Amino acid sequence: MISKETLFALSLFPYLGFLWFISRSQQMPRLALYGFYGTLVFVAITIPAGIYAQLHYGKSLANVDWLHGSAELFLTLANILLVLGFRQAVNQRKLTK
Repeated sequence: MISKETLFALSLFPYLGFLWFISRSQQMPRLALYGFYGTLVFVAITIPAGIYAQLHYGKSLANVDWLHGSAELFLTLANILLVLGFRQAVNQRKLTK
């Protein structure tokens, strides 16, 4: 049986492929693209935060509120960029019609 950590690590490869393809798309809103990259930053922050929580507190990241909230801040910012990017694209499309 594959561990959740292994599955998580393996899931990065399809996501990196997704980022590679959308980076070359001429239709992807730039701000939304930054949001998708921000999700990768969230992952990059979460992994060391989880290790720190385990080593320093002996708990999972989800059980160390200040660390978990700090890591989730990056996901929130990425999601805001995604929404604003797609909103901007929809508004621009409405103006051209």
